[in-house]
Amino acid sequence: MSLRFGLRAAACAFVMSIAAPAGAQSAAESANVRPTLQADGDSDVPTLTQLFTRSLRGFAQVPAADNLEWLAAGGVAALATHAADRETSRVIAESRALDAPLEAGAFVGGTPFELGAAFAAYSLGRAFDNGRLARAGADLVQAQLIAESLTLAIKEATRRARPSGTGYSFPSGHATAAFASATVLQQHFGWQVGLPAYFVATYVGASRIHDRRHYLSDVAFGAVLGTIAGRAVTVNRRHRVTVGVAPADGGGAVVIGM
Repeated sequence: MSLRFGLRAAACAFVMSIAAPAGAQSAAESANVRPTLQADGDSDVPTLTQLFTRSLRGFAQVPAADNLEWLAAGGVAALATHAADRETSRVIAESRALDAPLEAGAFVGGTPFELGAAFAAYSLGRAFDNGRLARAGADLVQAQLIAESLTLAIKEATRRARPSGTGYSFPSGHATAAFASATVLQQHFGWQVGLPAYFVATYVGASRIHDRRHYLSDVAFGAVLGTIAGRAVTVNRRHRVTVGVAPADGGGAVVIGM
């Protein structure tokens, strides 16, 4: 099997992993829809323009309290693995047995593939009037936009050289993108889809170490950063704080809801 055929098969499998469960559950969508899909009153499929405006709203969810806990965990993981960076990079990069198995990782975790697959899922959902698939695709697109923005900002701030001596290494953009997608898929379709997606994300991270593009700590922090991006458009928007005014004895009261 040629590498090109393998890459195309991987792309098809990624989209089908989203489309299959979405199609199977479409008939029961109104009764069994996951909480993330009804969050914030966004039950309708977003338009193309709304994909970008809602991505900006997703950024507002990044500093949510539980996301800050995830970010702290990512920092600890990066620090804990930092001491093993060079040795891990050397061992994995010098393993010729991993050349062929990990070859597709650079493609699968790349922004063109991840964002392209996300737009494909969104487009298929809209074309076939499958709201569940379209909403999942919309969240994938938004998560990718957030993940890419966060990655670029941190890369510019840290400017850590890659193991190969070029470019900016921290954090791994491929790992961030792959884990962002995995998190969205898990939130929409459960662990039957999420677990394989996280496996693929881990595979992508390993491939970047093998290709001497990233250290282990780059991948560890990228995995957490991607998880945060995925949660920002799914989990955390369910916990938005709402503030309103209600009548009370002697005047009014401020009502805060979660």
